[in-house]
Amino acid sequence: MYAVIQTGGKQYKVAKGDRLRVEKLLGNPGDVITFDQVLLVGGETMKLGQPTVAGAKVEAKITAQDRDKKIIVFKFRRRKNYRRKNGHRQPFTALEITEIKG
Repeated sequence: MYAVIQTGGKQYKVAKGDRLRVEKLLGNPGDVITFDQVLLVGGETMKLGQPTVAGAKVEAKITAQDRDKKIIVFKFRRRKNYRRKNGHRQPFTALEITEIKG
């Protein structure tokens, strides 16, 4: 059984036991989070939501709260003496899917 959930403005296809990294969510490692924005539940029979599947939930356990590797943002205009260098580390939440209720 699998499901498509929406969180952080993105959609993820998940199954029980999957590990994924999503945009930062509130909570501490070990907490259980419930996603009720389930767009699709698949398996033997598929349920497609309009826009969400009524009564479907996906439960996940937070395994880590961390920040990603640093990316460098460098802006440059040739011959104009314009250079700007910035770094950015995006925070994320690591999850493990524990249950899909459809």
